[in-house]
Amino acid sequence: MKLESLAIKYHDGELSILDQQALPLEEVWINCHTIQDMCDCIISLKVRGAPLIGIAAVLSLAQYAFQGASIQELRKAIQILVTTRPTAVNLKNYMDAIDKQLAQGNLVVAEMAKAIFLEDIELCEKMATHGANMLPFEATVLTYCNTGSLATAGMGTALGVIKKAHQAGKIKHVYACETRPLLQGARLTAWELEQAKIPYTLICDNMAGSLMRSQKIDCALVGADRIAMNGDTANKIGTYQVAILCKHHQIPFYVVAPYTTFDPACDGAKSIVIEQRAPEEVKGFMGKINFAPQKASVYNPSFDVTPGSLISGFIFDKGIYKADELLAMLN
Repeated sequence: MKLESLAIKYHDGELSILDQQALPLEEVWINCHTIQDMCDCIISLKVRGAPLIGIAAVLSLAQYAFQGASIQELRKAIQILVTTRPTAVNLKNYMDAIDKQLAQGNLVVAEMAKAIFLEDIELCEKMATHGANMLPFEATVLTYCNTGSLATAGMGTALGVIKKAHQAGKIKHVYACETRPLLQGARLTAWELEQAKIPYTLICDNMAGSLMRSQKIDCALVGADRIAMNGDTANKIGTYQVAILCKHHQIPFYVVAPYTTFDPACDGAKSIVIEQRAPEEVKGFMGKINFAPQKASVYNPSFDVTPGSLISGFIFDKGIYKADELLAMLN
């Protein structure tokens, strides 16, 4: 079995990921040999993005099965993998789906891994089409964090919409927020926009309000790590601020995600576990520079939750929905 995307490769038991911590200065591929290798890559954000985290974990299980792991060993690996990023629901959804099928034998893991990988490519294409059709010509779009081919197996979620709209000649300009503290917007989204030759400007996160006031922004497009039944959406920390600014400036704010990110068992923000990350991420940058006092107290949630009431619409693979229409998507 051979599966390849921009950020992950699998070929008959050989699994490697593009180190997203090294981008954009270097393109470094990391070989993963064990479940623990994959856990380390997910926790350290060498592989990231809710859809891709789930896919990477699935391919790690496929590798483990290829190596001869028993059903019991695979179930233990699932329990370990699912704890690596508790907010990103795609990971749990995929792990639960595989766990339910393991009674058929460990060969089912490779079959499901291939199906999940190929489905994500298709889902990205559908989301991109719906979103691109919605955007006006000469659109100026604001985006946050990274939601492209580095976060999925396909062309991306929010960034996939931008890419598809650019192909249709509908994108005038993109403003990419840097996305503190790990700068996924500056390092990854800017890199993908350059690869796609899409005109863009990078801004600091705290410049978004000023930009909205002084420039014509047609809409903001963001991704998601978990969408609750009522539309409350967990995404990279800072998304909530963008949504509030859009509401104030009467700018449409859209969440772009596959159905695999929708969690109908979650009733709202209070039920979403928010991952807390290391203080070093805020006090410095990737271990290369420190700019805060050593004893500084740090608050570092990886995600925040945007209320469904602030979201203009959800661009899913099945179409575009309002917050009160999400359950209809399951039918």
